[in-house]
Amino acid sequence: MSCKRSTATPPATTLLLLVLVAISTSFHLEPISGFQVRNLRLTYSSSSRDTQQTKTSVTSATSLASSYYAVEKDNSGPGGSEVHRLIINSLPGQKDDNEHGHPIVIETGKIGRQAAGAVTLTRGDTVLYATASRDESPKEGLDFLPLSVEHQERFSAVGMTSGGYNKRDGRPAEHEVLTCRLIDRPLRPLIADGWRHETQLLSWVLSYDGSRSCDPLAIIASSTALYLSDIPLTKAVAAAMVGYDSENDQLILNPTHKEMETSDLQLIVAGTKDAVLMIEGAANFLPEKTMTRAVKFGHDAIRAICEAVEDLGHVMGVEKKFDTLLKPPEGLQERVDELMTEKVDAMFALGGTKTTQGPVKKKLQNELIEALSVGVEGDVVFSPADIKNAFKDLLCRRMFHLGRTTGKRCDGRALDEIRHLSMDTGILPRVHGSALFTRGETQVVASTTLGDSGMRQKIDKIDGLEEKRFYLQYTFPPSCVGETGRVGAPGRREIGHGNLAERALIPTLPKEEDFPYTIRVESLVTESHGSSSMASVCGGCLALMDAGVPIKNPVAGIAMGMLLGDKDGVSDDNAVILSDILGTEDALGTMDFKVAGDRTGITTFQLDIKCEGLSLETMERALEQARKGRLHILDAMDAVLPKARESLPATVPKLLRFSVPPDSIGKIIGPGGKQIRAIIEDFELTNMDVNDDGNVQVSSFNAEKLAEVEEFVKLLLSGPAGGKGKREERPEYKGPEPVEGEIYMGKITGIHPFGVFLEFMPGAEDGSYPGLEGLCHISQLAKERVRSCEGYVKSLNTDQFEVKYLGISDAGKRQLSRKDALPGGGGGGNSSRPPRKNGAAKEAESSSPSPTTAMSEDELDVIAQAIQGVQEL
Repeated sequence: MSCKRSTATPPATTLLLLVLVAISTSFHLEPISGFQVRNLRLTYSSSSRDTQQTKTSVTSATSLASSYYAVEKDNSGPGGSEVHRLIINSLPGQKDDNEHGHPIVIETGKIGRQAAGAVTLTRGDTVLYATASRDESPKEGLDFLPLSVEHQERFSAVGMTSGGYNKRDGRPAEHEVLTCRLIDRPLRPLIADGWRHETQLLSWVLSYDGSRSCDPLAIIASSTALYLSDIPLTKAVAAAMVGYDSENDQLILNPTHKEMETSDLQLIVAGTKDAVLMIEGAANFLPEKTMTRAVKFGHDAIRAICEAVEDLGHVMGVEKKFDTLLKPPEGLQERVDELMTEKVDAMFALGGTKTTQGPVKKKLQNELIEALSVGVEGDVVFSPADIKNAFKDLLCRRMFHLGRTTGKRCDGRALDEIRHLSMDTGILPRVHGSALFTRGETQVVASTTLGDSGMRQKIDKIDGLEEKRFYLQYTFPPSCVGETGRVGAPGRREIGHGNLAERALIPTLPKEEDFPYTIRVESLVTESHGSSSMASVCGGCLALMDAGVPIKNPVAGIAMGMLLGDKDGVSDDNAVILSDILGTEDALGTMDFKVAGDRTGITTFQLDIKCEGLSLETMERALEQARKGRLHILDAMDAVLPKARESLPATVPKLLRFSVPPDSIGKIIGPGGKQIRAIIEDFELTNMDVNDDGNVQVSSFNAEKLAEVEEFVKLLLSGPAGGKGKREERPEYKGPEPVEGEIYMGKITGIHPFGVFLEFMPGAEDGSYPGLEGLCHISQLAKERVRSCEGYVKSLNTDQFEVKYLGISDAGKRQLSRKDALPGGGGGGNSSRPPRKNGAAKEAESSSPSPTTAMSEDELDVIAQAIQGVQEL
């Protein structure tokens, strides 16, 4: 019997199974039936392999372990590797309800095992991943800690995609930069002196439930990854957010977004179990006592988290890399003290300004380098970098000695004395509001610009699109310190300082219903020698009042400093508190504590320290001294401009607000925005904003035209052409239907990146129905490639051109082509596809036999199972 080889194409099912068999054979994979997918986690159910994990609870020696947390370990990592897990079930002061009762779970050993330290932190449905990495060898010649921090909130964490062209999460946004600074500031002072390895902390928000801010969790995750690595972080660091319900006088630990809407305080505290390292936040004119109470409340929770993390590190047996720390050469500090103590004391005793004292300090440093960097026989004894560090240490100690023994500072002022103040307003004639604020050798030029809702700052975040009605932008050019350098996009420092000054002024602004303008404040630093951000608060407030913004109360800011005899310790009763610090005192001191507010309370605050912590007693002293200094500055501001000007400048656009029924919005906007554009043009408006709730805001410099807009809109909504104007009730085109393949003259009604809308069939002369619109896609504008619709249409220098009607697309849109309407443009509609067939052709095509036979349901099930197996593999 002869057998003929079949020439029929094998079924798709057979081909797919053959491919799967080949893959399994080539890679020696286990049978597909051994895998199961459960909650997107791969588990193995074969009886030949025992993968059951045994969790071991580790008994802790600390007193908090039984009350708040537990440490576990198992072998659930890849390849059976060991995984440690810290479960913080509760915290002191935490509410025990569904919104606040989620435990914090920190896990290490499963993900990112090649980093020096890596953790995932989970709370509810929010998941963060943080890593700490370092170079193998220290960098030579550095006299600072080479630490960099990056934080990113992935749009995929909330099931979204970036709005950019390539749909990829790009450079960090401003709020992510602010989070980077929050992570950096409490960790930097606790990394051991002499660490010169390039160190990088990376943090990602991988999943976000939208319930509360991720900032405290990002600090905890990053600090834990750093603590569990061999990088010499000396103590565990944690953070907490605190809110305040003023009606019930209740502090809230890690409040939700809903609670923050009514909270009078937004405070982030970071620290060790012993002291506070960083404070950042804003308040609604809260007194100093409430602030201190809130910091203590947050630190109680921080203490519990730090003990838990340190316990986890003890269980894991973490060892730090101290052997590569660069230590100062023996005998160097003694030699520097011997040569320069008297000269430094004499320099500080003379006082003086930055311009007079700076050159003297530079001269003394150069003398040291010349004397100590070359030996008697020409051999190098000490490096210039070591000499500079030793000289800086001497300056710190002698500055503390001067303040402690004489009550004076390096510029001759008393400890609580404010520098000379000078202010002026209205210095820029065409600006809505302006002010010049000078405090000693720190000076800013501030300006205020008022506009309509179109001027609002839009920020795309994983929380959703945020529109800011008020924003302050801070600029720090190199010329303000007598230097040259890069000028361009704002750096992290500028973003942080601008945000701090912005938070200081927000509580004093009027409500939007009372003052609907969008407000922009710019602060240009023209001189800097300490506390330019607080000068921006004072100058910005004066510029607001000069523009006629009816603020609640004037606001001023001041920067406080602290000097310690031992910069490596925690602040104590011997700490010297300084008011209105200089740049020199900021660089050589151990604290930069910025506080802003009015006469009754605080609006914003920021604490950075360089020692191992700030005691609450020292913070209370600093807050009280800052209050007295703030009142002194407010007295000087009141003498220049005691309240906001009575009227707005003539250069400010006039605003008009009114409401329409929400179902009438479509009538106002018109097809493709045609109607709203006509209103803006006819009434000489600068902007017209129609919200979904029916609130309309229009702005114009022409007050007479502005008064007519509301009446026109009401007539439009009640006119004969459209009833209330619902989209489904708009009048439809009732003229003759266009003929496919014919050429028409189209009038441009809208230009978009993807194409141009044109009205190519006219509407009724009596206005009973509109014209007919179609879309000319960007690919149909010209025979050559068009890169920009707007640019190409502008080059045509016309508002109308001939188009060929291509028919109705599958999406129900009428398609037009300018390319096919050009001479020699081709015939049957879109030249990039075959001509549209008529109905008879379609019927004949549908009745012809299919080349392949439809698969049965059983075959489809087999394919589905096979595809699932491949995905699991």
